[in-house]
Formats: sequence, structure tokens, C-alpha cells
Amino acid sequence: MKSLLRFIGLLVVLAVVAGAYMTFQVNRAYKGFDQPVFIDFKRGTSTSAMADELARQGVIESPWMFKAARAIRRNARLQAGEYRFATAASPLEVFTRIQKGDIYYTELLVPEGTNIFDMATLVATQSQITAAAFLAAAKNPAIIHNLDPAATSLEGYLFPSKYRIYRHTTAAQLCAQMTAEFRKQWARVGSGDLHSTVTLASLVEREAHLHEEQPQVASVFKNRLRLGMKLDCDPTTVYAALLENRYKGVIHQSDLASDNPYNTYRHAGLPPGPIANPGLGALKAAASPAETPFLFFVAKADGSGGHYFNQTLREHLAAVNQYHRAGGK
Repeated sequence: MKSLLRFIGLLVVLAVVAGAYMTFQVNRAYKGFDQPVFIDFKRGTSTSAMADELARQGVIESPWMFKAARAIRRNARLQAGEYRFATAASPLEVFTRIQKGDIYYTELLVPEGTNIFDMATLVATQSQITAAAFLAAAKNPAIIHNLDPAATSLEGYLFPSKYRIYRHTTAAQLCAQMTAEFRKQWARVGSGDLHSTVTLASLVEREAHLHEEQPQVASVFKNRLRLGMKLDCDPTTVYAALLENRYKGVIHQSDLASDNPYNTYRHAGLPPGPIANPGLGALKAAASPAETPFLFFVAKADGSGGHYFNQTLREHLAAVNQYHRAGGK
């Protein structure tokens, strides 16, 4: 009887020691790699397969440690996806990350009024997508044609917002996300011819630096369109130069004289399509401009981003002279 009790006592001691050892090992940080490791677990990957791959890549020291973490958290659900491991971590910390679905991605913040050329540069600096690949996808209007058959590219329909980009996200997939967001936001605008509204909104977005001025800027353009006046919108000359790969950062006299159909200093009416990607405020302003008599606006020289709005050319020229006297360029 005494021998049996001693044997049972020994088993208890061994169990305690084994438990303590396992607890120590699953909480001990380990790093068996030099460069950050990316591991993509497909849907349906087993715990055992995950453990083997994590050990093979040096994220954990041995597969059994990850399986021990699974034993501790029997009811946990492990998430598929790509994970990035860059620092030492314990098997339990690794297990927790996969349980939470802490998959790797970068966030792309696209400001309102960004055109596809600037967007391509932005995407290339924050993802694996090249500028050339993004531009190629953005110049293909197929995914928006059921909404705007007149679209010649996705310019205007890549809604400015924050997007998650995964390592394997393609340019086409990113453009699909952005146009899907545009469709959702356009539903909030409610009415108006889509192509002309988005085109006008892109001009408003580029000209109105203050959101509260967007309805007034839209009214100036609407009033000019109604009277058959040229819009004389500087950002359209910039966009024309971008399309012809000749923009050097400033507007030259040759830009104002360009016969490009996007140059509103030469051609009356709206340009053929959007020159940037407007936000919701500009879309609403273009769909429902303020009721004003204004035909002109000029920037204030105080750095506020605001404008002076005028009804007559005489008033406008006086505001322009005031702008120059105050040091504006």
C-alpha cells in the first residue's frame, strides 16, 4: 500500500514538474530568424500544420510548443491569413495572434482630390503594388461602365478614403475596393447626371480647400456653364499636362494655350471627364450647388485657404490686385 502511495505521489510530482515545464516553454520568447517572416495560412490549415510551418520558419522552437498552447486553449479558433513575425515571441503569444486574426496589412489613406497619377505614387510607397501596375488598372474603366458608360478611366471613381492593403493585393483588387466605396457614397448623393456631376465635383475638390466653400465654388462653375463662359480652372490645365506627360510642377503660358480638351482656358463647358477623385462633400456640392450670383473667385492671401467671391469682372480684378498686393502668387 505504501509503495502504491509513493508511486502515486511520484506521478503527481512528475505531472506538476511537466506542467511547470510546459508553462515555462509556451511563455518563453524565441526568435530563430534574421529577417521578418511572412507565413500565409490557408483556410482549413490544421493546428499541426501551423505548428510545423512556424517551427520550420523559426517563429517557434518546436512544433510541440504550439500544440501545447492549443492544449491550453482547446476552444480557440485559429484564423486563416498572412501573418508577419518580426520580433521574438512566445508560442502562446504567437498562438494568440493567430487566434485574434492579427493578419498583416498596411493602411492606405487617400486624400480627397488625389488624381490617379499622385495616387499611383502613393500606392507604390505604401504597398507591393507598383505605380505602373496601379496606373494600368486605373486607366481601365470596365468596372465602372455599368454606372458611367462615358468613363474613359477610373479617375473620379476611386473614392478617397482609408483602405487596407495586404501583401498579395493586386492593383485591380484595390481599384475594385475603391470603386465599390464610390458606389456606396454616390448612393448618398441621390440625384443628378453622374458623369457631369463627378466631373464638376473633381473641379470643386481641387479648387475649394475649405469644405464649407465647396457649394459656393460649385455655384460659380454652374453659373459660368449656364452663361456659356469658359471655366478658366487652373487644375484642368495641370491635368491636361499630366495626360500629355509634360507637367513640371508649375503652370506655364503654353499650358494655358494648350488645345487639350481638358484645358478649360481654351474650351467652354466641362472637361471630358473628372480630373481628380472627389470626396462626398464635393459630390454633394456639385449635385446641389449654392444659389449665388457669383461668377468669379480668387484665393485670399492670408493662408486660410479661403476665397473672395465676386459677381462682376471689375470686382474680381480688384480682388486679384488685392491678392497680389498682399503677397499672393
